[in-house]
Amino acid sequence: MTKTKDALIAAMKYLPSQIIFLLQNRRTRRNIRSLAEFLLLLSLFISAYSFIFHVIMGREGREYSLITGFYWTLTVMSTLGFGDITFQSDLGKAFSIFVLLSGIIFLLVMLPFAFIQFFYAPWLEAQSKSRAPRQLPEEVEKHVIITGYDPIAIALVERLRHYGHDYVILIPEVQQALELVDQGYKVLLGELDDPDTYHRAKAIKAALVVAVNDDMKNTSIAFTVREIAPGVPIVANADLDESMDILQMAGCSQVFQFMNMLGQSLARRALGTRTRSNIIGRFENLVIAEAPVMRTPMVGKSIREIALRQATGITIVGLWNRGRFSLPKAETHLEPSTVLVLAGSEEQLAAYADYVGETNAVASPVMILGGGRVGRAAAQVLQKQGVAYRIVEKNIRLSKGGENYILGSAADLKTLVRAGINEAPSVFITTHSDEVNLYLTIYCRRLRPDIQIISRATLDRNINVLHAAGADLVMSHSSMAANTIINILTPGKVLMLTEGLNIFRYNVHPLLAGNSLLESGIRENTGCSVIAIIRQGVPHPNPAPDEILAADDEIIMIGTVEAEKGFVSRYPEKS
Repeated sequence: MTKTKDALIAAMKYLPSQIIFLLQNRRTRRNIRSLAEFLLLLSLFISAYSFIFHVIMGREGREYSLITGFYWTLTVMSTLGFGDITFQSDLGKAFSIFVLLSGIIFLLVMLPFAFIQFFYAPWLEAQSKSRAPRQLPEEVEKHVIITGYDPIAIALVERLRHYGHDYVILIPEVQQALELVDQGYKVLLGELDDPDTYHRAKAIKAALVVAVNDDMKNTSIAFTVREIAPGVPIVANADLDESMDILQMAGCSQVFQFMNMLGQSLARRALGTRTRSNIIGRFENLVIAEAPVMRTPMVGKSIREIALRQATGITIVGLWNRGRFSLPKAETHLEPSTVLVLAGSEEQLAAYADYVGETNAVASPVMILGGGRVGRAAAQVLQKQGVAYRIVEKNIRLSKGGENYILGSAADLKTLVRAGINEAPSVFITTHSDEVNLYLTIYCRRLRPDIQIISRATLDRNINVLHAAGADLVMSHSSMAANTIINILTPGKVLMLTEGLNIFRYNVHPLLAGNSLLESGIRENTGCSVIAIIRQGVPHPNPAPDEILAADDEIIMIGTVEAEKGFVSRYPEKS
């Protein structure tokens, strides 16, 4: 009974808004007028038939009341035909046939069609559209406004939910807004260049506005938001180099070229350079770096055998192996596909380079499959590092010619051979299609089992698939953008390094205070690895296992998203 009452109250609550929305539409008002005109015409026919009924019945010598005439007309037109009143003359029977046929046309065909077309369908549309949120509650604040729905928005929303940040996605199209509402997203209906949209989205109270559309739309969004909320930070993506300054002049606080950033990150992880490690993050004076084991003296040895901490002071805090992150153990053997995650100071990272020994740059060019923005950005980094490269591109507009470009399809064996697939130390797969990237990953792995394959993913859900297909490293454009935005939103709290790998800081929980790192069991119980302790505001990187945790310390840890969730679940922060 209570549920029925609540449903009735909800229906009554939304009924006025649905009627208002219905009547506000000019087309709907025109349709309702057409329906009214049809009903008036139908009423005239019924009245005329009733009058003729009385005339013919009078000729047959029978008299009926006015109501009876309408009764007979409606029963015949609706084909009910009760048969209690019938004509005896041929004229009356012919008239009955005519009324019956016109009733089939008007009542059984045209009336339902007109009602559905001119009233019921617009009513359902109005009812559906009224469900699309058009106003945020007054109490909403410190939220993130995302201007559109794309892979970046999907990845960003996932991370915002994980860290407890409120958000809203602005959608200009009603149908898409309703679909996202049904999927559980927080959505607001409104045009992206309309100041009223940002008033209703409480932009002045927002923590951040994220514009990830094309350069023209982002410029319009930034300019509109800046007029509404002068103090809110605005982060935007730029496709063109020329748009960087324009977006900043329009009001953006920070402008990124995520495609270029992705290409640069891919290039820094290539074999064939003289660098032994790649810095992927900094947390105060702590440096986090990735170092591939492939083609180093460490291949085939255990972590205990290489004794890296004793020799350099740097700590192995994690291991990547084709998309799988694991914590290091003394007996773990390092494979060619293993990538070390190192934590330490700049000096310790330099000591690591000396310890491993400088590698000679490979003479064979690195291959880049795809000459789009990501591929070109990767090529620029390789060129600065003095690494030879070849770009395979089938689009003649993107292929600039010269010795660095191979015109042809990357799926063609002859083209790959011309590009140097048999000698290349690494291959970048950078097309915008995950299906194509998956195909090329499998193809290149079959052709060269020993080559380093670095692939781009457009959607996060395909990262594991590409790893399973044989890619040594997969980086997602949407994840990189989402990570960058989260790092801006929560400075000092969390640093996202790469796919699924985070650095985060928490106060020492009372259950951990007084215990050494070894006794705390943080690594064994949660999967997180402590890489630094902040004591009285001073970071102490790479603490020893016997380091005692004090109640007022902060600990900096590294781990996957799942590991962080495990830590928070086991050691919840005080509210």
